[in-house]
Amino acid sequence: MRRLLPEPAELDDDALAAAYRVPPGRFLRSNFVASLDGAVTVDGRSGELGSPGDRRVFALLRALADVVLVGHGTAAAEGYRPVTADTRVATLRAALGRPAAAPIAVVSRRASLSPGDRLAVDSTILVTGASSDPDRRAALADAGVTVLVCGEDDVDLPLALDRLADLGHEQVLCEGGPQLFRAALRAGVVDDLALTLSPALVGAGQPHLLGEPLADLVPLELRHVLEEDGVLFTRYAVGGPPMNRTTSP
Repeated sequence: MRRLLPEPAELDDDALAAAYRVPPGRFLRSNFVASLDGAVTVDGRSGELGSPGDRRVFALLRALADVVLVGHGTAAAEGYRPVTADTRVATLRAALGRPAAAPIAVVSRRASLSPGDRLAVDSTILVTGASSDPDRRAALADAGVTVLVCGEDDVDLPLALDRLADLGHEQVLCEGGPQLFRAALRAGVVDDLALTLSPALVGAGQPHLLGEPLADLVPLELRHVLEEDGVLFTRYAVGGPPMNRTTSP
């Protein structure tokens, strides 16, 4: 993999990790792969948009994070499994001096995770609202899931991040989907966007990066552009000073 911006260079594994590492403390990064027209899935899954380089960055970002935050719909569609000690991510985490396992935090305002799901294990965290079924929450807790009630009908994401930090999970990797990403942007809790741009066009009919308009424009600051096999790996700081605008007289 090579860096195009800010300074051109070939990146080995250590340099790639350095390109994505963030300072200690609370931090939320969102990670997506998207086509050039903004689609984030093909037939419900992101795999066809990926590449070996994207899978490498995906694993690295998981290795750098304290917890993976994901919406229940995305976790179900993509077949999420726990990050256990026998996975590629665990090997990377160990090489970076981190605990091998990492929890998955599933966001579902209705507590849609079922006690029999593959993610209903003691390393999983469910983030839900108080209006969700209390019997379902109790059954998941009995299965070992850590249940965090954050908000009433909708999940209060700032509160959820506070609760995750209380558990020692300060550096959060949000893997979507678009609804959760949009909610996180609206809540003002996203610090960083790692966006892989696949050299493909998908067209209408597939979920796109945001799906719906935001109330306000969110400025981004480009941090780096990497490239491998025609795939671009971009990293943006989210927020910052408003973009310059011109208005018609």
